[in-house]
Amino acid sequence: MATDKKKSADKNSPDSKVPDKKSIEKKILAFVERCENPAELESLIKNATRLGNAAVAEAAFRKRISLVPAERPGSVEHDFWQMVQAFEYTLSEERGKNTRLFRTRQKVAKAGVVQTLRDWAVGSQETAGFKMLLERGMPEFTGEAITLRHPEHFEPPVLEAAQQRLTAAGVDLRNVLDSPVHGWRSGAPPPTIRVELS
Repeated sequence: MATDKKKSADKNSPDSKVPDKKSIEKKILAFVERCENPAELESLIKNATRLGNAAVAEAAFRKRISLVPAERPGSVEHDFWQMVQAFEYTLSEERGKNTRLFRTRQKVAKAGVVQTLRDWAVGSQETAGFKMLLERGMPEFTGEAITLRHPEHFEPPVLEAAQQRLTAAGVDLRNVLDSPVHGWRSGAPPPTIRVELS
């Protein structure tokens, strides 16, 4: 009996090696960074959300949507399909059923990714998707943000329209250009982006 009390006292001593919350979270975030399995990431998102761990849920979500195997990371197509995955996943979770952006997918099949983004940027009104992404705190996934991150594919009037739409919506352009989801953590956009930040 005395040995049991000693063991239990040792567990509660400051010298015991019980991992704290921060070190566990750090290990989980490292796992998320390495994980390439969409099902495991989706499970992590659900569990972290249920447990109130926003950092892990966000990291797993962003990693999950970054898995676009058919496209080269950093390309306009990769960014576009990341946006589609993010939006479809978010809508599916909110609605409790599988939700696909059929009209967006049809337009891309007909006109291509770059022309779809061009049309969204210069359109006379914001798209419903633009508004919905802003409402969900995901401005970096708007077509306009993708357009600004890939200026080499668009004419100056298209870039200006995209910038104006985001600015009018109150979006800080530095946040959509210097987005961790796209691997830029430097505090400044890559040198190829020529967008005036006012």
